[in-house]
Amino acid sequence: MLTTKAASARGSGGAARNERSHKRFLTKLTVISTLGGLLFGYDTGVISGALLYMKDELNLSAVGEATVVSSLLFPGAAVGALLGGRLSDALGRKRTLLVCAGLFLVGALGCAMAPNVEIMVLARIVLGLGVGAAAVTCPLYLAEMAPVERRGRMVTINELMIVTGQMLAFSINALLDHLIEDPTVWRYMLAIASVPAVLLLLGMLVLPDSPRWYASKGRLAETRRTLEMSRSESEAADEYASISFHAARDRKSKTSGAVHYLRDYPWMRRILWIGCGLAIVQQATGINTVNYYAPTILEQSGLGVSASLVATIAVGVTSVVMTILGIVLLGFVNRRKMLLTGFIGVASSQAALSLVFLLPSSTGRSYIILAAMMVFVAFVQCFIGTCVWLLLSEIFPMAIRGFAMGIAVFVLWTTNAFISFVFPILNSVLGSTGTFGLFVLVNLMSVYFVYRFVPETKGRSLEELEDRLGAGNPATSTAGNAAAAATH
Repeated sequence: MLTTKAASARGSGGAARNERSHKRFLTKLTVISTLGGLLFGYDTGVISGALLYMKDELNLSAVGEATVVSSLLFPGAAVGALLGGRLSDALGRKRTLLVCAGLFLVGALGCAMAPNVEIMVLARIVLGLGVGAAAVTCPLYLAEMAPVERRGRMVTINELMIVTGQMLAFSINALLDHLIEDPTVWRYMLAIASVPAVLLLLGMLVLPDSPRWYASKGRLAETRRTLEMSRSESEAADEYASISFHAARDRKSKTSGAVHYLRDYPWMRRILWIGCGLAIVQQATGINTVNYYAPTILEQSGLGVSASLVATIAVGVTSVVMTILGIVLLGFVNRRKMLLTGFIGVASSQAALSLVFLLPSSTGRSYIILAAMMVFVAFVQCFIGTCVWLLLSEIFPMAIRGFAMGIAVFVLWTTNAFISFVFPILNSVLGSTGTFGLFVLVNLMSVYFVYRFVPETKGRSLEELEDRLGAGNPATSTAGNAAAAATH
């Protein structure tokens, strides 16, 4: 009896130690890989403050200013997304993130030392390649590494790191503006991005690649070993059976290559179109008009440069706090309900913002504008930002996952670049009231898109989602049945 009890105690103690080890591994993996998200956020947010000084030293016109902002997005991040999707399928998620780290480092140093607008634009494009590739690869890596019950929160940590990067950019801009009374302070703002780039480069060297990527290349021993680093023995065995079956089916298929899969299977094309639609509606919220132009909007409303930079920190803090709330809500609320709530809230807050610009000019009006911007940002980050990146990492089948994610994120960054480029022009033609009123109409259209087309993904493994979204297709139906049988 005593021997049995001792053995049972040792067994439960070993299981507890294994569970702690799994959690430590997943935590380390999440922190390191999401440094790409932190850099994504910092590099897109830092330009808002740097522009206030850079435009004088580099003699930027309105078009030059828009070019410096948008060059990171297009062609930079848009092309980076396409390349990142291809690279993550060919080289693996890990090696692609190492490439991203190198691009972040070279781009950050290039921006900080740029002697003229041409070099600045070139360096911003290099940065954009890293941003775009990381935006594709990091959510994929996290989604493929995470156990089902932790996938939502692990993937959305990347969104938290993005908004944290933006908040850091706003805070560091304001701090450096206070500490360094020099018109070249913008160079320091841009150079700081090299620090997390080095940390990402070093950190990814110690992590494995995704078990699903290993399986797609026939490296099943590494698939099993990687799963066992973050799952119990039984969970790893069940997931291994499903992953290996789907990977073997894809390798044996007469269809090869993502383009051919999209040509041969209409359901995959439909999922790709939904992914592209999600990318468009996320950017059509107009969130990056705040991320890139908040200090400029506040300065034009009557605040001074320094006050505008400090006030913008409130936007960054709002983003971080509401993203954390969104991550918590994802554990309880379905993805579709989150998105519908977000778009209705965004349209309402933008309607209020457009009306606030009609008030007489005063310091009070400037702070009311800031408050309306914070409400707008709160709805986007809590309900939309967390969900869209998560859905994009979940909905695509294994055979086209990297390629399709690359296409969707290419569309996202192209939309982002277009909106960022035309916003100052629209603002000068329509005024702030007309511009944000236009965004209200666009976001009401997004409500219809989500309601009509976006699937629910909560609580299912990536392989279960693939079988469900491909229901009616003989290959996926057979795969689903066989995979289910293999795990019992």
